[in-house]
Amino acid sequence: QLQLVESGGGLVQPGGSLRLSCEASGFTLDYHAIAWFRQAPGKEREGISCISSGGITNYADSVKGRFTISRDNAKNTVYLQMNSLKPEDTAVYYCAAAMTRSFSVCYPPYVGMNYWGKGTLVTVSS
Repeated sequence: QLQLVESGGGLVQPGGSLRLSCEASGFTLDYHAIAWFRQAPGKEREGISCISSGGITNYADSVKGRFTISRDNAKNTVYLQMNSLKPEDTAVYYCAAAMTRSFSVCYPPYVGMNYWGKGTLVTVSS
């Protein structure tokens, strides 16, 4: 069964950090671009970061300089390190994979994803 599973969400105070993980099972991430999306209550889903199969990255302006995406193909996992968290970062965070070696899928708004995880909740609050 092909699936992506996010983990690492939780409650954190403003200014704190979390690291989200996106682990694939049933397929390898080597030839996939991976993107992170988030959806806050009452808002549309937003693509926030993407990493191509070759390791090229892209970030939304809302997270640039605070979030870092990385991949460990040996562990079949992509990470999202989130620093300097703000209350407006509160959302359900999803990862998604696109089976392509092209970087073009990592141009916003990151269309063309083939697989999606079920999400992990991040709450930033004091």
